[in-house]
Amino acid sequence: MSDKSTFYLVREEILPEAIKKTIKVKEILKRGEIKTINEAVERMGLSRSAYYKYKDYVFPFYEASKEKIITLSLLLEHKAGVLSRVLNTVASDSGSIMTINQGIPLQGVANTTISIETKDLTIDLEALLDKLRMIDGVKRLEVLGQV
Repeated sequence: MSDKSTFYLVREEILPEAIKKTIKVKEILKRGEIKTINEAVERMGLSRSAYYKYKDYVFPFYEASKEKIITLSLLLEHKAGVLSRVLNTVASDSGSIMTINQGIPLQGVANTTISIETKDLTIDLEALLDKLRMIDGVKRLEVLGQV
């Protein structure tokens, strides 16, 4: 048996109810809304045993990406300043750009790959990705992988 864990990105809709509730309990506790696990599981209608069974195995995507290097694939319009705005957005939230690779623009768009070190991010990764998607000129953004 391998000591290395395998991770999957799974849409929330297909998760069993106990796992969804475990995630919500962890969020409630993290936000400090409730101080004890007993109160949190009671509020969510989850048994303590189910919580303890799943708590160390489920977490939001952004937590899995903390202190990692994330590689993004972007399709950027070939307009002045688009790549600069992407890089400045990452830098403004303390992300560190590790690599940038941009192809020659074809038909008004350029494929770009950026690797970002996330350990010092001041916001969670999902929030950063949302900010990047909102930049005028970003036509597509996908997470390719993480190390």
